[in-house]
Amino acid sequence: MTYQSLWQQYKKCNDLDAKNQLIVKYIELVKVIAGRLYTTYGSNIEFDDLVSYGIFGLIDAIEKFDMDKKVKFETYAQIRIRGAIIDQIRNLDWIPRSIRQKSKLIEEGYNNLENKLGRTATDIEIAQELNLSLQEFYTILHQVHSFNIISLEEKLYDSNIIDYKNYESENSPEDIVCNNEAYGNLQHNIEGLPNRERQVISLYYYNELTYKEIGKLLGISESRVSQLHSKAIARLKSKITVL
Repeated sequence: MTYQSLWQQYKKCNDLDAKNQLIVKYIELVKVIAGRLYTTYGSNIEFDDLVSYGIFGLIDAIEKFDMDKKVKFETYAQIRIRGAIIDQIRNLDWIPRSIRQKSKLIEEGYNNLENKLGRTATDIEIAQELNLSLQEFYTILHQVHSFNIISLEEKLYDSNIIDYKNYESENSPEDIVCNNEAYGNLQHNIEGLPNRERQVISLYYYNELTYKEIGKLLGISESRVSQLHSKAIARLKSKITVL
């Protein structure tokens, strides 16, 4: 039976065997997404746990997927799988309060200083704004890296920005208008990032490269990629207030 036939059998007849075969068919997609997230959260959670969380997202995607829409299932499923994993990581609440406070401190520092300057702040300027040495600032960036990523992604998933771009007809007209504005705001703020930070964001999220691959491409170390990523996310979080 072809996969198209499996979809038809499941959607028209609610055939559970067809559904199970679809789950098996797309389980590798779950492993790929879990593996990518494991590079960020691996020090706090097991790979198999991430896969388990992702399977819930896959099942949800299979159940809600509409064959009549002009969207590839893999594209839609990636959103649901990643969202399910992020939700579960958030529920674990393994981020220490001190890290959350430091992340908030940097976010507010960028927001206050860049609003005052009317441009992007340099590392030295933001460190001075926070009464930190440059090395102390870099150390905090490293400490809050994982939390910054998950907290930004929480905002994106909670606001349905990612869902709407690929499956927007699920939403009401009012939702679509709001999401269009939020997505436009996100795009505008990414385009306003310093060049290196914008490159890292693009290569990591759109080209789905690892830190190692990005570092090799840009001729910098993995730790430098991580630092640039953290700064970019802190800037974005300080500006994306409509989400």
